[in-house]
Amino acid sequence: MAARIRKGDTVVVITGAAKGRRGEVLKVLPKANRAVVQGVAMAKRHVKPRGMQQPGGMVESEAAVDLSNVMLVDPKTDKPTRVGFKVLEDGRKVRVAKASGNVIES
Repeated sequence: MAARIRKGDTVVVITGAAKGRRGEVLKVLPKANRAVVQGVAMAKRHVKPRGMQQPGGMVESEAAVDLSNVMLVDPKTDKPTRVGFKVLEDGRKVRVAKASGNVIES
């Protein structure tokens, strides 16, 4: 299965509390249809101390965002775009930006 959003892509949030924010995809959870985006959907967690190396307190980390709430940013035009697929002459299946038609390298 070819994924439209992959780890390392730059995405923009299109709806919700973090609308308009950009970030890099840190992790994609395909079974849950979600992605973890850097700096978006920050969640605080209370953590117990685990010895001297890991003190307790409140830890802030990114929570997963639904894939339907993010759009890929076209690297060439720097604008959000939908993603399509195309098979090249050499047989490779690549992602294509719908707005500009540019091939998205990954």
